[in-house]
Formats: sequence, C-alpha cells, structure tokens
Amino acid sequence: MAAFGTVFMPQMIQARFSDNEWNESSIVPSDKLELHAGAHVLHYSSTCFEGLKAFRREDGSVYIFRMDANIARMQQSSALLSLPSFDGDMLKNMILEIVREYADETPLPPGSMYIRPTHIGTEAAIGKAAAPSMSSLLYTLLSPVGDYFAGGATALRVLLEEDGMRCAPHMGMVKSGGNYASALAPISAAREKYQADQILFCPGGDVQETGAANFILIDGNEIITKALDSTFLHGVTRNSILTIAKDLGMTVSERNFSVTELLERAAKPGTEAALSGTAAVLTAVGTFIHNDKEYKVGTGEPGPTTARLRQALNDIQWGRSEDKHGWLTKI
Repeated sequence: MAAFGTVFMPQMIQARFSDNEWNESSIVPSDKLELHAGAHVLHYSSTCFEGLKAFRREDGSVYIFRMDANIARMQQSSALLSLPSFDGDMLKNMILEIVREYADETPLPPGSMYIRPTHIGTEAAIGKAAAPSMSSLLYTLLSPVGDYFAGGATALRVLLEEDGMRCAPHMGMVKSGGNYASALAPISAAREKYQADQILFCPGGDVQETGAANFILIDGNEIITKALDSTFLHGVTRNSILTIAKDLGMTVSERNFSVTELLERAAKPGTEAALSGTAAVLTAVGTFIHNDKEYKVGTGEPGPTTARLRQALNDIQWGRSEDKHGWLTKI
C-alpha cells in the first residue's frame, strides 16, 4: 500500500461552531478547507485530533474500535485547549455516517480504515494570543492504511533522550499537533546521527513516551509502563494492550521507572520492549541508543510476548476472538 496516511477518501464530514451553536454536519470534499488566513489555529495552535480505526471482516461487515474512548479523549483535549465543547453523540454520528459512506472501501485485514477526527479554532482574530477562538470546525477524514512502520516485522531502533521532553508537561494529555511538531527536530536529528526510528523521551531519567507512541517494557510475565499523569498521552491502544495482558494473566505495573532500570532489564535475554498506538498497534523495539552506545533489548529481535499481545488485539479488532470488553461498534 501507499505510505501510511497519504491516501484519503474523496469526501469528509464536517460541522461548524459559530454564534454559540453547532450547525448540522455535512459531507464535503476532503481536498480543501475554507479558512481565513487569520484563523486562530494558524497562529495560536488551537487544534486537536484523534486516531482510530475501522475494520472490515470477510462477510463485509465493518466495526470501529473503541470509538467512545477516542471521542471522550477528544472532548478532553478540546476542553484543555479552550476550544468550543461538543456533544459526544454528535461526533459519534458524524464518524458513523462517513465510515458508512466508504464501508466498501475499508481494507480487509491486515489493512484498516484510519479515522482522523480533527477540531480547529477558526476565528479570524490575530489579537487573541491569550484568548480562545469563539468559532471552530470539527471534521473527520478517512484514510485506508496498512502498517505504520515501513520495516514491518523489523525491531525498531530507539534513542533514549534524557535532556529534552516531548512537550510541555501540562500539555501531555492533549492530542494536539503542536506536541508532535515539538518532537520533529530531535527525531530528525536522531535519524540522521544514529539511524534511530524514534526517540524515547526520558526527562531527568524518567521513562515517558516516544514522539508518536506510548512505550511498554516486557520482563517475563510483567509489563512495566509509566503511570498515567498529565505529562504524556493516555493512549487508547496502551489501555487496550494492558487490559489484554491482564486477561492473559500477566502482571501489569504502571509506575515510574528510570533509564538505569530500563537498561538493566533490557540486558536480560527474555526482555522485550514495544511502542503502542493506533497507527503503530504494538511494534517491537530491538535496540536502545544511549550516550552514543547501543544496547540490545533481549535478543534484539521482535519477541514472542509482543507478537502474542499484538495478535490478541488484532483478533478482537478483526472479529476472530470475543469482544468481551465491548470495544467494537458495528456501523
């Protein structure tokens, strides 16, 4: 398939907020936006988005994975960015409508239809650096996708960064474009200098998240990942993987842990590490780079527990195992 997220369905669905109310949603072409050059989003980054997926089964039915959780997180992001609030059912109905429109073009496994709801401040007011936008646009794009990481089953190389942070601590819970933009320069530098695929931000030695995904460490039957707080994104896939791990009898430890502990555990033969996210799903990490030295994670290759957890998640998404947690919505 084409590079992840570069192909779009020709239409999207949108709704506008102005004069203190939302208008009716409508399906419009996805290749253009009507936006004033002074729009709040272009100058003061009043923007948030979500990423979720729809999965098509062999019988043609299509299911969306954990839509309610993504909508709730987007409402939270909008509130933290002082964007106009919206009713969750409004966005849910918008997502269902546009996914139904392109149900027949949703790829079969292992592909899926990536769903990108986006909320931006549209008020033309460049004097509002310290005030919220009083108008906004909520829209949802669709993109048929395959694997996020082009390397497929190859384990990733990840640079451990102790000096910088992915974003401002109070913005960590917000899924906003600015957080991703702030990580671009260090990630690009890490690719050029170390051939790294990603950076794992560990400010002051505190293991947090990468530029675009949550991080988990697997040591035998235990999963270790940072406890939820306001400094990093509360991933829906992260939560799903931890829930599945508990279902499989694994021990889940959500706590702070240091780079020193990470490297000590990584040196053990059975240790695995992985990145989790809607796009990445669960992708193995095989090498850490720290202070110009390389450290293998376990064998340095994708491990069996990572593969087992990823497959268990995919099996639920693809309808091959029971959806005991009610995560799927049939369109």
